[in-house]
Amino acid sequence: MRLFALTLLLAEAVSGFLTLQAGDAAPSRGLSSRRSPSRLLNMLAPSAPILSLEAAQDAVKQAMDGSDWHRKITLLGSTGSIGTQTLDIVRECPKHFSVKGLAAGSNVELLSDQVAEFRPEVVALFDESKVAALEEAIKQKLPKDAQMPKILAGMDGVCACASWESADVAVTGVVGCAGLLPTVAAIEAGKDIALANKETLIAAGPVILPLLRKHGVRLLPADSEHSAIFQSLQGVPPNGMKKILLTASGGAFRDWKKEDLKNVKLEDALKHPNWSMGAKITIDSATLMNKVVVHPQSIIHSMVETQDSSVIAQLGWPDMRLPLLYSMSWPHRVKMPYDPLDFFKLKQMTFMEPDFDKYPCLRLAYEAGRAGGTMPAALNAANEQAVELFRGGKIHFTEIPKVIESVMDAHKGIIKTADITLQDILDTDAWARDEAKTFESKMVMEPAMG
Repeated sequence: MRLFALTLLLAEAVSGFLTLQAGDAAPSRGLSSRRSPSRLLNMLAPSAPILSLEAAQDAVKQAMDGSDWHRKITLLGSTGSIGTQTLDIVRECPKHFSVKGLAAGSNVELLSDQVAEFRPEVVALFDESKVAALEEAIKQKLPKDAQMPKILAGMDGVCACASWESADVAVTGVVGCAGLLPTVAAIEAGKDIALANKETLIAAGPVILPLLRKHGVRLLPADSEHSAIFQSLQGVPPNGMKKILLTASGGAFRDWKKEDLKNVKLEDALKHPNWSMGAKITIDSATLMNKVVVHPQSIIHSMVETQDSSVIAQLGWPDMRLPLLYSMSWPHRVKMPYDPLDFFKLKQMTFMEPDFDKYPCLRLAYEAGRAGGTMPAALNAANEQAVELFRGGKIHFTEIPKVIESVMDAHKGIIKTADITLQDILDTDAWARDEAKTFESKMVMEPAMG
């Protein structure tokens, strides 16, 4: 039985790529014959995000090389939560990271500040109406003798930034399906991907995964649960995994009764108990749209159960910089001035089954995963639009799953997974958003705040 969309696609993304067997690859120069790429790849399998022999040999060399290394990144969504935390890492590690490109939606003030600090070669602003203001702000903040970056606009500009020639890695921190086309552009340009945008795999996994194989690039998970699964899989042999266990804090309403959810206001949904995240992801956590096992302390970020029933878990404080750093630095481990996990301060770690009646979004996610094809794309788009309707005060919190279910019920022409194209995903996304907007709220609401 297929699991829900995120689990299914993530499992394939981080554990199903590596099929090289011992003897498939000849030892590379400079490597011991006892440690050939093929043998080391089997040690990494199935978690190594490697889709070609050349990329595999490069990863093995990096893992064995103790010398200095440096990654040149282009950052998509630089003014959002993921983007600002990524730049925190760059500040701490100038030896290992530099910024070649920055892309944002419409925040001219913060983006121009980032340009002045990190001096990228290219800058892209999705909101074309604000490009002139951005150019003027950058001119005012840069020293007179500093070189102006190339300034691009619109989706084409963001895609050009994602695929910028001098960059090695594209960090995709754009929220929602808006990150799909820039991610595709980066892959086609041969850039490794540090993926903080789970929606890209949920909506377009059947398109993204073949592209990764075709272009031989690596996809590294940058979100906390994805990274935890990736790390837990390292050393697990092919076919050694039994199941993936995604964890969740339970969100803002973990301790609320179902009948009390009718009183939820926007400001309530934006108060996550443990994590500092953007508004959309915080609301997804509150609806349990994107998680499975409830773990209130947010210390275990996800787990992998192996065929012998052993369970491997990744632990750490709830700090998004940790998975971001690993996605940018893999296979290296970088020493950072972060507080270590103190087990003596952990009084308890508890786990609870999710309440499908209280959290119907989780049930819908399972249904979309089982349906496959374009249904996960419809689910994702409907959820994004429903969250926007809630934030805009047009529906109540408890109506988010009703919007999603109505869109899924209306999605009749599901295209089979094997036949899906990128255009099919984009068409489904656009249709589902339009369909979600037709939902009529049945509840009287107070004006939204924020």
